Amino acid sequence: MAKRRDDRQKDLLWPALEEIIDLGHPLVRLRARSIGGFSIGTLRGYARRVRVSPACRPRLVAGLFILKQMHNLSDEVLCVRWLENPYYQFFCGELSFCHQRRLTARH
Repeated sequence: MAKRRDDRQKDLLWPALEEIIDLGHPLVRLRARSIGGFSIGTLRGYARRVRVSPACRPRLVAGLFILKQMHNLSDEVLCVRWLENPYYQFFCGELSFCHQRRLTARH
């Protein structure tokens, strides 16, 4: 099976997350297994039915849901931890570290 093309662009001003995190971290390994095998097409279909904003990326939505359930977090705490944790951001598909809250923005 061919690897899907990644149309997102890396931020030229910030180093890639892959360059600053430990690739042996449990969340990095879990991302390769869980979200990689997760049916993004199924999530897109669900998003259309419930009218989720098209700006929300399916990988981000799936990653946030998994992190929230894994660590039993409220929405507010999840957003704060996502903002300060590069492993959470990598798990949710970010390419470079986000210093500002932009969970719903497509970049």
